Amino acid sequence: MKFTLKDYQRDAVRDALNNLKDAQDDWRRKSRKCAFSLTAVTGAGKTVMAAAAFEALFHGDDEFDFDADPGAVVIWFSDDPSLNEQTRFRLMEASDRINHTDLVVVENTFNRPRFEAGKIYFLNTQKLGKNSLLVRGHNQEELEAQAGSLFPETRPDLRAYTIWDTIQNTIEDPELTLYLVLDEAHRGMGNAAVKEKGTIVQRLINGFGSVPGIPVVWGISATVERFNKAIECAGKHIKLPNVVVDADKVQESGLIKDTILLDIPDETGDFDTVLVRRATDKLKESTIAWQEYTKQQEEARVVVPMMVLQVPNTPDPNEIGRALDTIFDRYPELPATSVAHVFGDHTTQQFGNHNVPYIEPQRVQDSTWVRVLIAKDAISTGWDCPRAEVMVSFRAASDRTHITQLLGRMVRSPLARRIPGNDRLNAVDCLLPKFNRKTVEEVVDALMNGDDSAPPTGRILVDYVELKPHPKANKSVWDAFEALPSQNRPQRGAKPAKRLTVLAHELASDGILAGAGRLAHGVLHKALDAFQESQKDKIQGKRKSVLTVDGKTVIADMKGKEKTFDEFWEDADVAVIDDAYRRAARIFSPDIAKTYVEHLARQVADLDDDPEEFLEAIVEARVTVAGLGLVTEVQAYFDAEADKLAKEWLVKYASQIKALSDDRKESYRQIVEMSTEPQSFDLVKPESRCEAAKARESDKEIKFPTWNNHLLSDKDGKYPVEMNEWERTVVEAESKRDGFLFWYRNPQQPGQSSLGIAYLEDEQFKIVRPDFIFFAEQDDKIVVDLVDPHGVHLADALPKLQGLAAYATKHANAYRRIEAVAEAHGKLRVLDLTRTDVRQAVLDASSAKSLFEGLSADDYV
Repeated sequence: MKFTLKDYQRDAVRDALNNLKDAQDDWRRKSRKCAFSLTAVTGAGKTVMAAAAFEALFHGDDEFDFDADPGAVVIWFSDDPSLNEQTRFRLMEASDRINHTDLVVVENTFNRPRFEAGKIYFLNTQKLGKNSLLVRGHNQEELEAQAGSLFPETRPDLRAYTIWDTIQNTIEDPELTLYLVLDEAHRGMGNAAVKEKGTIVQRLINGFGSVPGIPVVWGISATVERFNKAIECAGKHIKLPNVVVDADKVQESGLIKDTILLDIPDETGDFDTVLVRRATDKLKESTIAWQEYTKQQEEARVVVPMMVLQVPNTPDPNEIGRALDTIFDRYPELPATSVAHVFGDHTTQQFGNHNVPYIEPQRVQDSTWVRVLIAKDAISTGWDCPRAEVMVSFRAASDRTHITQLLGRMVRSPLARRIPGNDRLNAVDCLLPKFNRKTVEEVVDALMNGDDSAPPTGRILVDYVELKPHPKANKSVWDAFEALPSQNRPQRGAKPAKRLTVLAHELASDGILAGAGRLAHGVLHKALDAFQESQKDKIQGKRKSVLTVDGKTVIADMKGKEKTFDEFWEDADVAVIDDAYRRAARIFSPDIAKTYVEHLARQVADLDDDPEEFLEAIVEARVTVAGLGLVTEVQAYFDAEADKLAKEWLVKYASQIKALSDDRKESYRQIVEMSTEPQSFDLVKPESRCEAAKARESDKEIKFPTWNNHLLSDKDGKYPVEMNEWERTVVEAESKRDGFLFWYRNPQQPGQSSLGIAYLEDEQFKIVRPDFIFFAEQDDKIVVDLVDPHGVHLADALPKLQGLAAYATKHANAYRRIEAVAEAHGKLRVLDLTRTDVRQAVLDASSAKSLFEGLSADDYV
């Protein structure tokens, strides 16, 4: 893969491959067909996950312990050829092991007896319609009605093979396994009930006439309920466990924007011109902000922001023309040729005085000359445009579903990562001049509650203000903030050796440690040498087991009704040794296993002096590595050594890594996260944050109270926030302490400026984000207090508290105080987690409530 998979993507690929392996075995051994689905919210990177799965399917993958299927054939099916074309391009972009010649678009001229192994074929619904050339001669009803004295196989156009013939022959070939991947799998399923004549997709899955159903079916969609129900109702495929991508992990990854900012009129009326001007200002501001960020970071990829104008299905061309006039009047630097549309008729359109050309939706992202895109509802599904930063919708209030769907095209982060500390560049602006407040609230509810078509998002703000660092907060305060350790959610199945080799590659690429890869391998070679020395006898026995194959011959005495066994031993052939070596290489990683084999061989032979002797030494070394892999203790030992070196390098070169650009620092942040245990990293100073300033209840506007001395503030030094009684009490009390300087409301959304603490619940790691961080001056130094008003009524109260205690054990030196506050017996009580006895009581407790009511807690003053 050209891309490093996010942890949730790796989990999803692993689960999908497990299903594919089970499905392959069921088909090959028992002729049973299987199906499963992958649910991935908009922006999760489904094509990247599919690319990783296809690489493993065609070529095998050591990380996922997956053997290649030499007879694998994949059909990628959707209801839109433009989606297929976008997917084909994305697969080429993501994979370095799938060639462009392996990605075959099935055109009307396609005519083969069967599909070819190792290839992905792109089909769409239209290609299987009854009038398509691909299926001419294979319409069962038409054949029966018109055949007369002709043989049923006769093709009206003398076509040798229809696409249904190709599919049937591929399925019936014992050397091939046909896999069907349904993109946007909720479409084309019709009603779940099985009908005599199903949809094209249902026929493809379940078969019809003499054409059998496809053996392995994989449905991918943000909403797969209809697909799952159709599979279950048909009853022709065994339902394997569904793969579900955690939407929270997608949000944490930074692949999608953190905030949707909604602008709506304060009262009903025609505000088109006003909001179009406002949207144009936002486009201009976004353009300047991205240019400054690109210059500051020396970023190679320049983000060119775009505005989307969404219009009704029957728009008034003059109204669109007036909107374009407003845009160019407000932003005269925009070229006159910077507008395009994606209407269905694909012709140049006249909007007022503007001639606007058509552009294919999948080309918009890379066509940076397009700064204003005009669209109807066709924009709402299937394709995405991460550089779309501003959207104005002229749709009526009743079309809120279309607005919700459209946001799915706009929530992806332009650089496929979160911009550290900059809320403005992690947000998308949506202006809704035709909407009233009530309708907007319904849109917000749909987004926050996970509507079928809704993209995931951290926050939706309607009435908001942009906040900047408080002008009186000096460098020493921010230095203390940036030194605070935040934790990540660990990754399932992370491999220390891979983490080390990736780290070595990045350190060498950035010129921080020359020859880091060679150095890493050298350290691990010495570690394996030491392990061999300490486990000589055990490893020798394992070597012998690699070199011999033992078994038993059964001798049956039919007369006496008895059986005897004769044991036998045979020398292992090359294939057996290679298989044992390959399994061991998965423990050490193929690269390290290869270099270690060479390391062992060089100790007994020289390639230049005697190539033949060196080759024999290589074979012997491979046997040794294979034997090493059979020693139970080697995995834990090797992983510990690799993990130790990676941690040493991350600490040693931390200052040099911190001086890199955001893009490069993101690479190292992902490396830090490649661990099965929570890892710590420093916070990033927030440069911009958007917060809600007011709310509406029953058509009444409620303005949030403002507070002083927050680390982020508006131009008047104020911070707007709505807090409950506990939170107000804590802020007021902490603000009165001696030496108090500033406070920080810790964001509850993921980001590098949000302090996260890992905790374990139901054997899964999650992240809790404590509410408040306070900064004070004591003995001429900046000290930090972490105070978290902690509810005890929820089921996860104790696990969160235990996570906070474990964090305090590890990072107590970073704070003056770490306290959890909760109400008990009618008053606020506090657990001081800097105390060893309190931490132990928390770790031993059976309920959070008993802790605050017991002797471990004190009254909060």
